This record gives sequence, structure tokens and C-alpha cells, in this order.
Amino acid sequence: MEERGTVSLRGFYARRAKRLLPLSAVLLATVGVLSIVIFSPLRATEISGDIVASALYVANWHFAAQSVDYFAQGLEPSPVLHLWSLAIEEQFYLVWPALMLAVTWWFRRRGRKVRPILMVTVALVFAASLVTGILLTDATPAAAYFSTFGRAWELALGALLALLGAVKLPRHGAAAIGWLGLAAIVYASLAFTATTPFPGVAALVPTLGAAALILAGSSVYAQRAGAPAWLLSLGPVRHVGRVSYSWYLWHWPFLIFAAALFGPLSVAAGLSVVAVAWVPSYASHLLIEDPVRRAGSLTRLPNRAILLGAACTAVAVSSGIAVSSLQPSFRTAAAGDVTGAAALPEQPQPQQTASAVRPNPLRARADRSRVFYDGCLVGITGTNSNRCLYGDPRGERTVILFGDSHAMQYFPPLQAIAEEHRWRLIALTKAECTPGEVKIRSMVADREYSQCDVWRETALKRIEEGDGSVTVVMSGDTAYTAYGEDGEELSGAANANALQKGYEKTLERIRAAGPDTVVIRDTPASSSDVPSCVSENLQHLQSCAFKEPQEWSREFDRRATAVVPGAHLIDLTAEICPGELCRAVIGNALVYRDKSHLTATFARTLLPWIESGLADARPG
Repeated sequence: MEERGTVSLRGFYARRAKRLLPLSAVLLATVGVLSIVIFSPLRATEISGDIVASALYVANWHFAAQSVDYFAQGLEPSPVLHLWSLAIEEQFYLVWPALMLAVTWWFRRRGRKVRPILMVTVALVFAASLVTGILLTDATPAAAYFSTFGRAWELALGALLALLGAVKLPRHGAAAIGWLGLAAIVYASLAFTATTPFPGVAALVPTLGAAALILAGSSVYAQRAGAPAWLLSLGPVRHVGRVSYSWYLWHWPFLIFAAALFGPLSVAAGLSVVAVAWVPSYASHLLIEDPVRRAGSLTRLPNRAILLGAACTAVAVSSGIAVSSLQPSFRTAAAGDVTGAAALPEQPQPQQTASAVRPNPLRARADRSRVFYDGCLVGITGTNSNRCLYGDPRGERTVILFGDSHAMQYFPPLQAIAEEHRWRLIALTKAECTPGEVKIRSMVADREYSQCDVWRETALKRIEEGDGSVTVVMSGDTAYTAYGEDGEELSGAANANALQKGYEKTLERIRAAGPDTVVIRDTPASSSDVPSCVSENLQHLQSCAFKEPQEWSREFDRRATAVVPGAHLIDLTAEICPGELCRAVIGNALVYRDKSHLTATFARTLLPWIESGLADARPG
């Protein structure tokens, strides 16, 4: 910009294309092939979308959407999850050169110098993005991790260093800055844990450390003995630097595929897998990365490099589409052929095979009740339920479904009962929010779940203000983490006791207000994804069944119901796990749509047991 007054966007993107796209296309195509071979049809289908998002460099937004989706929390990590950072880098590259051109054009007309103006501009981008990242980390840390707006400051800091250029630091000053930078990176690597709010302020530590290391390394005294640049210039370290892009691409898929084949990896096993990943990393660096990057024809003819990049993107996108297209097709059982829990008297032993099930295992995630699609499951940030009125608006009896997504799953049978008896049915449900009066941690928001407390209080007031004949049907997940009196996260028996006391408080409060209360015991949870297993084992369904968990800590809802007078328990465990074996398919109905939520299809077949429980709670 200083020498010529402009920059070549074509040349810039040609260099980016030949540097990044050929190797990433090979990686994505390889992940597609291995996903077909190693993973179940359902998981491979889900990974196909990850591959397409990565190929189009929007993986960070794709994974950010999953990070705030409560129902995506139990899914295994994607083998291309690590490409979120490459997506942010490419998005930054879309803005950075255009911003340079626009700012330079504007201020050069006024006789200003280029470099100072650009430094001020990038500094403003740095500051705005850093503040955004800190605020997002406080509000939604999971989404903040993948946000371009909250991460751009890290790249802007590198842009500031580039604008600063070579510096002349005193020899001892350069060494001190370099060692401090290296120490900051090592400290962040060893001290940061899953509980560290990140990115936020914490991200400044490794990022400023890297900036300090670069600043010291650009000094004319950097190579003097005692400076970290000397240490980092040793042969083995430089080799890691040369193959770092290839190793970055390959190491994470190796970890995910190894875990899929051999089970959870220890730290030592994980490091061994990363070491093995060096083999394809070095080979692809020698055979693909360097030859393409240094090809003379691509340097002389940037249009050819851009076309190569477009072709690589097309190959990568096609790979993702092919993964989905090559999955086996499954017949969806006709509604009349699905009996669900009603088939248990004729199925004393678990169903072994099925030519068709309902819902189709590849679409099981979407088999949720109408109340979800009507927007009556309040999201993580919401604090108020909509009207959400079903059945007969003028019915003499009112049933209120109250709880989280584990309560929502019983809406289909309750709706059928309400319509048959001409009752009013009101849905008060919120994702990841226990109905018990206790402060809990949000897995999605990764912090104390204050919105749950506000929503619960509002919902309970609606229940208390109701009149007439009212029955509250309450249910919820029992796997929450509660906070103690001093704000500490509880575990084990202390956690179970806190959650039970919260349930008791809610039940007592509803009892004092007058409504009858029915608690539906929480659903037994599987350690693995049930639809994924069924999608590859239709002829061996017994392999997808799991032994009913016997966990005292997750039975507090049953204990709380027994303590509070007038509360009635509906326990459907025997219908889901007859003989203490939880079945994946019953009466051609797929029981679970993930690890712990029932499909709407199977939940409908539980109607007789729920209706009987409601009758027992209010005889006559």
C-alpha cells in the first residue's frame, strides 16, 4: 500500500487458496470416507453436514449453533470440530484486505499516511472485538468460543504486529519479552482447565504471549544466545513449525476416530495418537502442501490458483454430500404397525429385528412433540412461557405440564387425554431447567442458570394463580449439578440431596396452592446414542439395549414425591425397561431419540399408564 498505493486482492486470495485449500480438501474427503467406514449411518449423516460447513468455511457458526442447542449436547465431538478456527481465519481474510483498501482510499484523498491510519483502524477492530468476546463469554461462553466477532481481536493483534514491522529492542529487553511470551503460552496450556471462562479475558494470556514472542523474534537481537528465538530455531522445533498446518488438520480426526474404535483415550494414549498423526501430516506436507504452495505456474497465474481453490472447495463439499447420499435407506414403519409399549405383553423378550421402525432412526432427532415446534419449550435465555394452551379452552379440568425437556416428552399422551376428556392442557416447559427450587448449573450456558430461576418462579406463580380443578404433571431430568449455599458446585450425595430438597419445596408450594400434583419419574438414560446404534443394528436390536441404571443419586424425584403428602408418582420405568433391560425398540417404535429423551412416537403409546396415574391421583 505504501509503495504502490494498492494491493492485489486477486494475488492475495490466490496465495490463500493454494496455501490452504488443497490440503483441507484432502483432509475432508478422507474424513468422509472414514466416517462411512467407522461410524453408524446416523452419525455419518450428521458428520456430512459438518464437512460441508467446514468446506464452506462457516464451521464456527455451524458448531456455535450446536453449542447452544440443548438437544445437541450429548452428541460426540465431530472429527472436523477443529476447523472452526480455520473458518474464522478465512472470514477475517475476507474483511482484512478490503478494509485496508477502503481505509487507505478514504484517507489518502486527504493526504494522510497509510500506516498510522491502518494501525488506528485495526486497533479499533481489536478493542471492539475484545469487548465483544468478553461480554459473550459472560453471557453464552459456548457460543462465544466459536464467534468470529468475539475472536477477531486475536487476528487483529497479529495485523497490528505486521503493521508495526521489524523493531529494534535492546538485547536483554528482547530476551525478556520473548521469555515472558513463551511463559504465558506454557502457563495457559498447563493452568487453564474446562472451568476457565474462555475466551474472554483469559484468552489474552496465550494471545499476548504469542504476540510478545513474535515481537521479540522480530528484533535484530533475536538470535542472540539466551533469547527464546534461538531455542525455537532449533531443528526439531522448526520441523514442527513447517508441518504445523498439516499436523493441525490431521491430529483431531485421528483422536476422534481412535476414540470411536478403542473407547475413551487416556492422556498418554491421546498423545500417542497425535504422534502417529505426524505420519500423514509429514507425507501430505511433502506431497501436497509444499508442491502446490511453491508451484511456479500458480504464482505467475493467480487466476489458476483461484480456480484450483474453487475446485478443492467443490471436492470437499461433494465429499460431505456423498457421505449423506451413500448411507443406507431405512423404511419408516406405518403408524398402524407401531404399537410401542402396548406390545410388551406379547414381547416378554426384547425385539430382535425390525424391517422398519418409527421414527426413522436417521430422523429420530426431530421426533419431538408439537409443543416443541409451537415454541413452548422456552430456550436457554428465555424467562417466560407463552400461552401454550391446548385441549378444550373451556374445559372444567386443567392439566399443567411443568418441567424441562424431560417433561415435554410426555406432551403427546397428555394432549390425547386432554382432547378425549375435554380438559384444558397448559404447557410450562423450559430447556435444561429443573422444576425443583434449587440453583443449578447450565450445561449449555456453562454457568449458573439464573434464567431458570426466573422462569420457574414465573411458572409457579401462574400455577398458584389458577383456579378450578387443576392437576400439575411435573417431571424433569435428574442429572443436574446444583450449587451449595456458598456458591460451590455440588456432587454425589450432596448434589442429590440439594436437588431432592428443591423438588420437595416445589411440591409443597404447589400443594399449598391447592392443585393435585403428579410426578413422572425421570427416564432411564443410556450411555450411548440409541438412534445411532439402531441405525446400524436393525437386525441385532438387542445390541442397542442397555441395563437399567441403578443410581441412587438420580432417584431423588421418587424420594421427594414419597415425602410430600398428596403428591402422586407415575413410574414408567417398567414400560421402558421391562425386566430391568431398557430396550431400543418396542413394538416397532424407536424408544429414544438420543441418550435420554423419548421419541414422541413411543411416548404416545404410554397413554394408558399415564391416564391411569392421573385417575389414581384424583379418584373419580
